[in-house]
Amino acid sequence: MHFISEELENYAALHSEDEPELLIALHKETHQKILQPRMLSGHFQGRILSMISKLINPEHILEIGTYTGYATLCLAEGLKENGTIDTLDINEELYDFQRKYFDLSPWKNQIIQHLGDAVEIIPILDKKFDLVFIDADKENYIAYFNIVVPMMKKGGIILSDNVLWSGKVLEPLKPNDKSTPILLEYNKLLKDDPRVETVLLPIRDGLTVSRVI
Repeated sequence: MHFISEELENYAALHSEDEPELLIALHKETHQKILQPRMLSGHFQGRILSMISKLINPEHILEIGTYTGYATLCLAEGLKENGTIDTLDINEELYDFQRKYFDLSPWKNQIIQHLGDAVEIIPILDKKFDLVFIDADKENYIAYFNIVVPMMKKGGIILSDNVLWSGKVLEPLKPNDKSTPILLEYNKLLKDDPRVETVLLPIRDGLTVSRVI
C-alpha cells in the first residue's frame, strides 16, 4: 500500500541522499535471487535509517531481523568508530548472502551476525543499546520490545517497522489473521507505555520512533 502517491514517493527519494553503490548492488541481487524482496528497506527508508543513526552516533545497535542486510548497512553508517551492530535472523540460508555484503563494507569488523531465536539471544547480549531496529516476525514485537527496553541507554531510540501493516490496522480483522491484532496491541503499547515517548511516521509501511525516557 502507498500512503502517498508513487510519484510523490519517487520525488522524495530523488531529493534525498543518493543510494550508495554497495546498496544498489545488494538491492539488485536481492530482487534477482531472494524470495519476498519487498521486505527490503530500500532507498528512501534506508536513507532515513542512516540519517537517524548518524544523528544518534550510537556505540551499540541491535537489529532484530536482518533479511539480506540492507537496513543493517544503513544503520551501520552512523556507528561510532569502535561501535558494534548485533543483527539477528532465524533464516540460516541468508547468512552467507548477508556476510558477503557486510565484508564489502567499511563496517565488516563491527557487524556481528546472530542466527537463531531473538527472544533467546537478546537477553545474553551484554550491552546497553543506543539504537534498536525491530523488523522481524510481527507476532513477537511485544516480546522484543519488553526485552530490549531495560537494555537501552536513557534517551536511546527504538525503531519499529511495518506498524501500519499495509493499512490492515484500519480494516476489519480477518479470523485467520494473527499479525494484525498483535500490531494493534503493539501500537497501543508504544503510545501508552510510560517508559517511552513515541511518534508513528507514515513512511512506507509505517515506522515508529520511540525514545526511552
